[in-house]
Amino acid sequence: MTHEMLETEEAVTLRPAGEPHASVIWLHGLGADGYDFVPVVPELRLPPALAIRFVFPHADVRPVTVNGGYKMRAWYDITTLTAAGRDDAAGLDESIARVGGLVAAERALGIPAARVLLAGFSQGGAVALHAGLAAVELLGGIVALSTYLPRAAAALARRPAANATLPVLICHGSEDQVVAPSMGIAARDALVAGGHPVEWHSYPMAHEVSAREIVDIARWLAARLA
Repeated sequence: MTHEMLETEEAVTLRPAGEPHASVIWLHGLGADGYDFVPVVPELRLPPALAIRFVFPHADVRPVTVNGGYKMRAWYDITTLTAAGRDDAAGLDESIARVGGLVAAERALGIPAARVLLAGFSQGGAVALHAGLAAVELLGGIVALSTYLPRAAAALARRPAANATLPVLICHGSEDQVVAPSMGIAARDALVAGGHPVEWHSYPMAHEVSAREIVDIARWLAARLA
């Protein structure tokens, strides 16, 4: 798939050769930036006919408590690597609102809500899950990689009724020591209990992305956008 790269202070965007027919907004993990997942796009080998516009926003730079207050790109603060330590409600809500604005921008370009998908890795995955559940229209789906769902009960309770059927792909490494596999399983179970169609994959890997996982992501995206 051939894309043109557009770089701004806010995001990296990969535009298809013709008019876009779908959009994927992909959120990076803690300390990375929007460029982190740009190289994955050609590896997906998605059909050019899908004409997907990829948006990779940069998180704001903020102090992160777990890293000694060092300022880095983060979607919200993390105080400890426990589930409770990742629950920065104010920071999370701020990033959810920002993603809502990004979705609105894609809709303004004429992309139907059902063809706008969110994706995210680790901390970015948590934001993607929350933003997808909170969206005012039913989106095409969420790709949640090596991540978790903080405040799961609240997220499910406040979702608009239209989002009760939002499909989710969750991928996690069985050797992940940054986001424990149990946290990914908890996210999966909460979403399934909430009525969401969830596809779950576990891979023999750490906190990373694998070639097998990329194949599964590509297949899921192509099926959602076929």
